[in-house]
Amino acid sequence: MSVTIKSPREKELMREAGKILAQVHNELGKIIKPGISTYEIDKEGERLIRSFGCEPSFLNYQGYPASICVSVNEEVVHGIPSRTRIIKDGDIVSLDAGVIWKGYHSDAARTHAVGNIDDAAKRLIKVTEQSFFEGIKYAKAGNYLHEISAAIGSYAESFGYRVVKDLTGHGIGTHLHEDPNVPNYKQRNKGIKLEAGMTLAIEPMINAGTWKVSWLDDGWTVVTRDGRLSAHYENTVLITEDGCEILSLI
Repeated sequence: MSVTIKSPREKELMREAGKILAQVHNELGKIIKPGISTYEIDKEGERLIRSFGCEPSFLNYQGYPASICVSVNEEVVHGIPSRTRIIKDGDIVSLDAGVIWKGYHSDAARTHAVGNIDDAAKRLIKVTEQSFFEGIKYAKAGNYLHEISAAIGSYAESFGYRVVKDLTGHGIGTHLHEDPNVPNYKQRNKGIKLEAGMTLAIEPMINAGTWKVSWLDDGWTVVTRDGRLSAHYENTVLITEDGCEILSLI
């Protein structure tokens, strides 16, 4: 699949999709508390998505069985919601969600602190989020994709963290995953030259320990190999001539 350049109409549809997704995340953030199950989070997420007239991007995507990926502590991404997985004080919970609005996707992730978390966990969440913003400083027409990747990775690694290498961000539009892949660490080649109208899902996945990950037997849940914490932050962005527009943040 080639990298797509969005028309003015497509940009407007993706802006609306992103605005809706931002509202979904804002509402979900309010219910994250000790005692809630990951299943309940998923069901509320699906209800919210459908209340805006959207479809969940993730539900049944390549067989994924839920609308919201709920990943707890050492789970990096793609955690499957469960009635028996109960959120506890001190957990960190990453929510990855996507919506389809009139045929166009938006994709975003947030990592939430539950109750009282320790300073190390707070710092991991903060650095992961800031690494996204360091990366998008280079998200403008005329720059190269590797500049975004290198900025994310160098910032996170300056704090002693490691960047997951087996998973990347991606292009997005009428498909949830489009070209190009968007790694979160320095690349040997430049990658594509960025053009106005490209839309990317940029998503740092940062581990407190090793960058290495494993997949659980469910075929979806990715965990840190050393069992240490991981955080995730993502937005859908539109490349412009003089920078980028964050579509999934309000």
